Amino acid sequence: MEIIDAIKERHSVRQYYDKPIDEKIVFELNKEIEECNKESGLNIQLITNESKAFNCLMAHYGKFVDVKNYIALIGKKSKNLDELCGYYGEKLVLKAQQLGLNTCWVAMSYKKIPSAFTINKGEKLVVVISIGYGKNKGKNHKSKTIEEVSNVSTNTPEWFKNGVELALLAPTAMNQQKFKIVYNNDTVTYKAGIGMYTKLDLGIIKYHFEIGANRKI
Repeated sequence: MEIIDAIKERHSVRQYYDKPIDEKIVFELNKEIEECNKESGLNIQLITNESKAFNCLMAHYGKFVDVKNYIALIGKKSKNLDELCGYYGEKLVLKAQQLGLNTCWVAMSYKKIPSAFTINKGEKLVVVISIGYGKNKGKNHKSKTIEEVSNVSTNTPEWFKNGVELALLAPTAMNQQKFKIVYNNDTVTYKAGIGMYTKLDLGIIKYHFEIGANRKI
């Protein structure tokens, strides 16, 4: 599956089959995580066969079922940590989709299990991503238009429009899509809106935009 197809097909999934992830897929995910950590300086970790994190009231309220695998997005405390976690977390989400798995970004609907992962001094756990074999493929959500989130016009290049279109397919907190992408003299500027996890969203959006625009911004 090509990455653009993965973006178009991927939707949040909260209910999973109670079965372990295939060892070969775990190997591929850990390989991708290692590369992301090397490039970003993050300390992302894949936790498998761990049932306590999503066996809590908040998880049940969030309608999570049989989540026993998740990715912990951890990194050194900094002003751009959330954005980094969004960017590289989404890279892993789409890799998982290409490998036949389903995922969901999870900010609060889980319980932190300190023994399940390692947080070094000066680091923090930002969010986790549930991962596994979904009982469904998720569903589309209402989306804003490209004009609402960017300054796209007849004067902006086609690659910019393509980038914005894929950015609109990015998952955002509560599907609020609180972001703005601005083109000016061949330069792209991203602006996060006001609200919880908008900086995390911005990292996700940036990754999508770069795939659509076919260039690193």
